[in-house]
Amino acid sequence: MSSSNYIYLTIIGCGITTWLSRVLPFFLLKKFSLPKVVVEFLLFVPIVIMSTMWFCNLFIAQPGQLPKVRVDFLIASVPTVVAAIISKSLLVIVIVGIISLAVLRLI
Repeated sequence: MSSSNYIYLTIIGCGITTWLSRVLPFFLLKKFSLPKVVVEFLLFVPIVIMSTMWFCNLFIAQPGQLPKVRVDFLIASVPTVVAAIISKSLLVIVIVGIISLAVLRLI
């Protein structure tokens, strides 16, 4: 098998694997219901993911020193946190965060 066929098959295989890992849970959850404790636990997952991404980008790690704060991300976080408190919608939070950072970088 030539290397280009191998690459194409690898890309297709990775695409199918990614698609199945995202679609299969929806099909399974239509037939089964999760316990209330599991549903309550899963409600925290989007908040934890967003917080992790925020902290990762907010601080710059430097070996042997305290992390430095990225001022542009800190300033862009203010309207994003306000939007999060008001809307409680992940889509609104992401859009406000992207727009506020874009405006800061234009200035």
